[in-house]
Amino acid sequence: MKKIKPMRQTLRPSPTALLNPRCDASFKAMFTADTKESNEALKDFISTILNRPVKEIHLTQNEPPVQIITESQMSFDVSVKFDDGERIDLEMQSRQEDYDYGARAEIQVARLLSTNNHIGDRWSTPAAYQISVLNFEFDKDDKSPLSWYTMRKENGTRLSDKLNVIFFDLIKIHKLLGKPVGSLSKLEKWGMFLSYADDERQEDYINEIIKSEGGLMSAKSSLLTVSQDEINWARQNSIFIAHEDRAASLYNAEKRGLERGMQKGLEQGMQKGIQQGIQQGQQQGERTAKIETARNALAMGLTIDQIVQITGLNKEELESMQKS
Repeated sequence: MKKIKPMRQTLRPSPTALLNPRCDASFKAMFTADTKESNEALKDFISTILNRPVKEIHLTQNEPPVQIITESQMSFDVSVKFDDGERIDLEMQSRQEDYDYGARAEIQVARLLSTNNHIGDRWSTPAAYQISVLNFEFDKDDKSPLSWYTMRKENGTRLSDKLNVIFFDLIKIHKLLGKPVGSLSKLEKWGMFLSYADDERQEDYINEIIKSEGGLMSAKSSLLTVSQDEINWARQNSIFIAHEDRAASLYNAEKRGLERGMQKGLEQGMQKGIQQGIQQGQQQGERTAKIETARNALAMGLTIDQIVQITGLNKEELESMQKS
């Protein structure tokens, strides 16, 4: 009897599918693979962001060794050091979180600068950069996809250029989809690649963009390489599941809170309604008793003014009763 060979299980959707570079783990895998293409892509991307030539960079270890891909101590930012000692922390932020992202980035770059400072440097510590690629809008009023923050005086004079926070907003790039490749800047091309490299519907357009830039060709080659590794798909899948679980948990918590709030409101409303009903009944009973007293007083020949003092009813109402 011929044995049936079991099919190999894979998380990769198809043999040509690419990892999503907007996932922080896949972003890091593409830029930190031990290949020439990965190194060239990283240099080109940083050069494009900083708008200056980058000849040599060195990746530095920024996470403890782990045995399980889902362990929480995994760090998915890319730590880079230039030959002149300048430091860069590069990361992908796929979604907006419930905290002040500006403060987070500012504190991170301050820590990076501090750890790079040594006794005897005479405050000549090389500059530090926190570069964040954002898959959400940080500042909706700013129309530029690249925002560079430094310490300045009110008149715009720079302090020392030691602390640099840079945001690259991919959402502002999306509106350029379909624009002729020749009219796109290099920064916009990188934004298009990061936004749509894994989208097979935009494959022809993105490939045209990739062919126009050597750095993007290296990035595509590196992404193809890391997409062959099943562990990268497992890591990306686990991150997406964690995000979805968190979103579902928040949704269910909000739903339960809303339901409990509605129930409590209903109970409070019913209680208030009962109390109002009792109060209205008492008021109506008191009024009925006053009217009955007024009728008896009129029959006994008391004056309108006397009855007003006794019952508290208004004079016009008593005059109307007297006529009837």
